[in-house]
Amino acid sequence: MAKKKKRKTKESKPKTPKKRKHANTRYEVSGTSVKRKNRTCPKCGRAVFLAEHKDRMTCGQCGFTEFKSK
Repeated sequence: MAKKKKRKTKESKPKTPKKRKHANTRYEVSGTSVKRKNRTCPKCGRAVFLAEHKDRMTCGQCGFTEFKSK
């Protein structure tokens, strides 16, 4: 009988859940009007928000990037 090979097991790190921004942080409701807080993508239209980074604003759908001025 052949000897069985030992398998090396790799211990995995516990997964941390991703924090998601909810819709209530992107809109401001006052009375009957709704105002968008973040800017929208000029290429994709009003349906897509620009993600705000430290030095730029980026669209996740088309890749449009707008750098912030210093």
